[in-house]
Amino acid sequence: MLPAELIRFKQTGRSITVLTAWDSITSSMVEAAGADVVLVGDSLAMVVLGHATTLPVTLEQMLHHAQAVGRGFARPLSNQPLVVCDLPFLSYHCGEDEAVAAAGSLLKNSCASAVKLEGAESEVLKVIQRLVRTGIPVMGHLGLTPQAVHQLGYRRQAEDQLSQDKIFRQALELEQSGCFAIVLEHVPGELASRLRSELKVPLIGIGAGTDCDGQVRVTADLLGLSEKQPPFSPSLISGRELCINALQKWVNEQQKQAKNPTK
Repeated sequence: MLPAELIRFKQTGRSITVLTAWDSITSSMVEAAGADVVLVGDSLAMVVLGHATTLPVTLEQMLHHAQAVGRGFARPLSNQPLVVCDLPFLSYHCGEDEAVAAAGSLLKNSCASAVKLEGAESEVLKVIQRLVRTGIPVMGHLGLTPQAVHQLGYRRQAEDQLSQDKIFRQALELEQSGCFAIVLEHVPGELASRLRSELKVPLIGIGAGTDCDGQVRVTADLLGLSEKQPPFSPSLISGRELCINALQKWVNEQQKQAKNPTK
């Protein structure tokens, strides 16, 4: 799938589904589930690598996981989901040339067809414009931006009119800079609704209400694999508990067999 297809989905009113994946097992499940977009998110720093924030994950690690995600797809290339890979912290903050090199390495050496960047500061807008001119599709990300955790924390964003107006303006700037879609995270639903009607590109929500062009979720959260659930992403099943119980059953069976060896 090409990024332009998501814009067509918005135009026709078809909801867009985005799920994260971090290895071949999760990508195979997400593809089989029918997701339109697979996001190799820097959330893997926390979900997979055990970090407290997304900041420590490196470009090399993102590439490693993106390559693993590509190996999990079973469909022909033309029918595979669109793969978007997060550019990690500091890979696009130190100049346009470094950002192009980082994004280019992901597209050149993995299944990723686009990258995602957080924020809309003037420096980031210049990077996005340069990437788009280079032929690298870009997805934007506003609201709760985890790479700014030391500034914003993980609390809900845009609670007041001034900050809502700022995000609204930034979203328009991202669209004008060439982003093919924008993720809006953990903000009031009325802001998302207002933006959806204004933007020509899809608005993908997470904790931003239901009036969006699509939704994105961290797969581990939906499956209940995380020890702590975000308030805006309740689990669909108690996956962690189910897995632990199944493994405990196997361990107990092996221990019983050891105590009662056959003669």
